[in-house]
Amino acid sequence: MPTLTTVADWTITASGDTATFTHAAAGGHWAPRVWSGQGLAIAEADLPALDKVLGEVLKLPVYWLARARRRDPGAGEAAVWSEPRYDSGDQFVHLAGPCRADDPAAGYRPVPAFAIDLVHLRGLRIRIAAYRAAACR
Repeated sequence: MPTLTTVADWTITASGDTATFTHAAAGGHWAPRVWSGQGLAIAEADLPALDKVLGEVLKLPVYWLARARRRDPGAGEAAVWSEPRYDSGDQFVHLAGPCRADDPAAGYRPVPAFAIDLVHLRGLRIRIAAYRAAACR
């Protein structure tokens, strides 16, 4: 049975080894953008809520079960994700990493939902938290 976690505009459904992210702005300008298999772009204003919802998912048994099944020593490391890069032109923060969307087209595209293997959420949270901490200085 899937586990549902919601914080602000974000809803994450975790099931099996995958987390599916949905944002309230699905289809709008501020919707997350995904280059399937290559990376993710999130509006900078949405990072605090995404950081919080990631933290909530990391507390769930489904996350820990996925980690136990994976047995990959690199799973959960920040190195799977690039350092976040802010684009002042669109006010989005871009991260290269293991994110997928239903549309495998090249380039970043607004998506209603995207998926990430549960084991990679910790690394994403580390990158986002470090970016936010540096931005606050």
